[in-house]
Amino acid sequence: MQGRLRDASSGAAFSSRAERNNLVARDCLKKNADGHEIKSMSTPATKSDYLLLFRGTNWDRELSPEQLQKVVSDWAAWFERLTREGRCKGGHPLQNDGKIVSGKKGRTVADGPFAESKEAVGGYFYLNVADEKEAIEIAQQCPGLEYGCVVEVRPVAEMCTVRARALEISPPVGQLAGAAA
Repeated sequence: MQGRLRDASSGAAFSSRAERNNLVARDCLKKNADGHEIKSMSTPATKSDYLLLFRGTNWDRELSPEQLQKVVSDWAAWFERLTREGRCKGGHPLQNDGKIVSGKKGRTVADGPFAESKEAVGGYFYLNVADEKEAIEIAQQCPGLEYGCVVEVRPVAEMCTVRARALEISPPVGQLAGAAA
């Protein structure tokens, strides 16, 4: 059942997060005073996943010791609050050094990305929020913005775009490419 999402609680398989959310919303049940199940008029709000990518690894270099302590403390409190509220599912800083693998069969391995670059990613938060607007509002609260940190807001795709394109052009299961129907 490759290419399908599996619900952790029920084990049901879905082709997309949207399909799962629609079925959950449609089947949302409540019980009345007599204990009989009734369909709910309200449906649970669907959530979307976003990454906040913190760009720039040298924005803190000109800060005084007091400013540095404040931004670190504010950042930790911001992360803890978002986590406690259930809007942040995790996050980590990234090491300044790494490798870039490229070329056929990954034969080229080079140093990078270069941490001194303004575009280098220094860390990330993984959000589960109502929509892009909420993700942007959270990004605007980043304590590092005042000092030159840049926050990129990116939606998490349900499927790799290359895989989605491959599935669109592949024949239905059980049908060979080029075979007459």
